[in-house]
Formats: sequence, structure tokens, C-alpha cells
Amino acid sequence: MIQRITRAAAVVATLLAVEAAVPETGLMVAQARADSGATQPTADDLVTSFTLENGMQVVVIEDHRAPVVQHMVWYRAGSADEPIGQSGVAHFLEHLLFKATDTLEAGELSATVAANGGRDNAFTSYDYTAYFQRVASDRLDLMMQMESDRMVNIRLTGRDIETEREVILEERNQRTDSEPRSLFREQMNAAQYLNHRYGQPIIGWRHEMEELDMEDALSFYGTYYAPNNAILVVSGDVTPDEVRSLAEKHYGRIPANPELPERMRSQEPPQTAARRLVYKDARVAQPYMQRSYLAPERDSGAQEQAAALYLLAELLGGGSTSYLTNALQFDQQVAVYTGAFYSGVSLDDTTFDFLIVPGADVSLEEAEAALDETFARFLEEGVDEAQLERIKLQLRASEIYARDNVDGIANRYGRALTSGLTIEDVQAWPQILQSVTADEIIAVAREVLRPEVSVTGWMMRDEEVSQ
Repeated sequence: MIQRITRAAAVVATLLAVEAAVPETGLMVAQARADSGATQPTADDLVTSFTLENGMQVVVIEDHRAPVVQHMVWYRAGSADEPIGQSGVAHFLEHLLFKATDTLEAGELSATVAANGGRDNAFTSYDYTAYFQRVASDRLDLMMQMESDRMVNIRLTGRDIETEREVILEERNQRTDSEPRSLFREQMNAAQYLNHRYGQPIIGWRHEMEELDMEDALSFYGTYYAPNNAILVVSGDVTPDEVRSLAEKHYGRIPANPELPERMRSQEPPQTAARRLVYKDARVAQPYMQRSYLAPERDSGAQEQAAALYLLAELLGGGSTSYLTNALQFDQQVAVYTGAFYSGVSLDDTTFDFLIVPGADVSLEEAEAALDETFARFLEEGVDEAQLERIKLQLRASEIYARDNVDGIANRYGRALTSGLTIEDVQAWPQILQSVTADEIIAVAREVLRPEVSVTGWMMRDEEVSQ
């Protein structure tokens, strides 16, 4: 499974998705809880971290309300870590890890999880690959036994390579080649990144996927699938002592890879020219315009700029009361959808994106001009302090609600740690968001959203292509 949640452009895939609003009564209750000064343990109080002797980091997030546990192994290796010419090998290997090991038959791990009433899966993104099982807490020992086994004991056949290569090619057929939005997004990413591997699709370029072989998969596996390149995240009805004992039993016996390479990537040169592209496809149902800007990610110990960008996106396009929505959908009525997106959890530079779907009889050129004029007016007028406070209130509420989701909390820590952040960074993030001022938001908008680091794309119908 491919996961693109580390990239802001991924949000565009949910082009006309309905946005879930927090009920007003829920906000009031959450605010009362947040301001009550109660001494109940917070989610931060129940996070423990330690490192095994072989270098494997272990994070334990306690939640004893239900006898359930989420067991996840995150590898600091994703599509941006792939060798040149082998795009897609990280995702290919993810598929192959459900094949046989020294002790398990192909498919036996998932069958065992299901037989124990649980569910499992895996996902690949730019900066990580993760494997997880969600089961009753008394099955944690068994999950660690099987997951540690496939960390080192995968056994592949030529038939495995052939069949799974066909599977990932068909996945590309269904999710990318048959979907104009996905093809458009690929072109946008490729234009945005001049040198960085974020410019290649996570699933891979088709011509390189077709050439992936046993040697490619085993080389990536042997290089990156080692305890000193992995993070074990366990959330739910567990204690740190219990997890430590089981982790040492199953993962602690696996030797570290002494030749694990430093995580060095090709970086972007200075971007000095705005880029434009037009993607035409007869299958396009709704033309739209998207613009992305190269933007800084959340950096460990220095998340303030990213926090300002996050709030900027919320102010401009974060819902039905946002600045772009009011201006372009309600006042001017030139758009039927507007959005602004930023996701800072990324090892290297990410993007800040605008998206606008024009209304009937409004051209893409007119929609783009309206966006530019509206954004310029926002910079001149400044941030509405009342709107900013409403967004911060919603964030405080959502932080409380997030504690009820052990899956989401485990994912939050796993994504952050594989993207260069620390546990302390994750825990500091909500307060950093609350401390950002209106002036800081305008300053970061002027500094980051510059034409020379932008790509503007039009996705439109190709009327000349036969149906």
C-alpha cells in the first residue's frame, strides 16, 4: 500500500472530499476540559522511549482503556532513499515481505493475525516504510515473533518476483495511469523538484518498475531492514516493562547492520524560475488549477516556521470559513472549491499548495487571476485575529480527541521519528502552534510563497482526444 501523507500534494487527491467539522458542543466540552486544570495524565505523560543494544528505538504509548494493542515497525527507508534507476523498489519490497520466511509460509503472517482476530497491513511513503498489526494485547508476543522474523529471514523465489512485479504494475494501472488527477500530480511533483528524489512517484516510474528484479529487492532489504534503522512503536494496553522484555526477546537478538549508510540525499539547488505546466486528458471530469511552492519542513528543535505555514494553510483554505472560500466561492462566486494545504512532516523540503476548481463558465485563467488577487489582498489586510483564535481553539480540541485514537497516535510518532523529528518535537508541536502570532504568519507567507519556487499547473480536458 502506498501512503503519501507526508506530502502536501497528496491532499489534492481528495479533491472534492467533504470536510468533517468539529461540532460546536464538542468544542465547548473540549475547551472546558482543556482549561479545567485537571490533573489527569496526558498523552505525553504515557509515552516512553528506550533503545535496544542493537540500536533499535522503541516507543511505548500507553492506553489501558481497552485490551487492544497496535504493533508497528517503521523503517527509515522510503522511495526517496531508492537507488537511481530503481524507483518503486521500496514499495515492491513492502509487497515481498508478505511472502515466505525461514519459519512462515507465504501469506501465513496475515492469516495468523486474522485467525487471532486482528488486522495487519503495510505502507510506503517517501521517507519510511511501515508494517503494523492491531490485535488483542495478549497477542503482542506473537506479533513481535513474526515481525522480527521477516526483518531478517525473508525467502524469495523467482516466481515471487514475477508475480509481485505484476501486482505493483497493475496497482499503478489502477491508481495512477487510469486516474488523470494522479498523472497530473506526478507531473507537478516532477516539475517542483529539480534534483530531489521527492520528484519521483512513490510507486515508481513504469519503465523502471518493469525492470525491478531479485537483486534490487534483496539489496534494498539487506541495506535498510535492520534494527538500527528501525523504530518499534507499540500503542495501547501495554506497559513499558512488558514491551521492553518482549522487544529484547525478539528484536534484541538481531544484529545491527554495521554498514548502514548515512541518510544522505541529493538536495535541491536554488530554484530561480517559476514553472508552468498544462495537463490535458479526455477523461478529466472537472478542470482545476493547482499551485505548489517549495516550502521548509518541520525541523527538529526549530518548528516555528512550519507551524506558521500550517496555520497559514488553515486560514487561507482550511474549511468553509477560510479566507479563500469566503472570497472566491461566496463573494466572487468564481470557484466551487478552494483549498490550501501544508504538511510539514517530511525529512526534506515539502510543499505548500493551493487548489481552485472554477465555477461554471469561469476559465482556468480567470480562476488563477482571482486566486492571485485574493492572496495579495490577504497579505495586505493581514490575519483576522478572531479567525486565528478560532483555529487555535479547534486545534486544542482536536488534540484532546486524538488521544482516543491509539492508531493515530502511533502513526503520528512513527511518521515524525522517521522524518527527522524527536518525541520532544512531537509533544512540543501543539504548544508551538498556539504560540504563533498573526505577524509571524504574514512574514512566513511573504518569505516562502515566492513565484520563483512555484509550479502552476492546469488540469483540463483534451477535447481533441477521441472518446
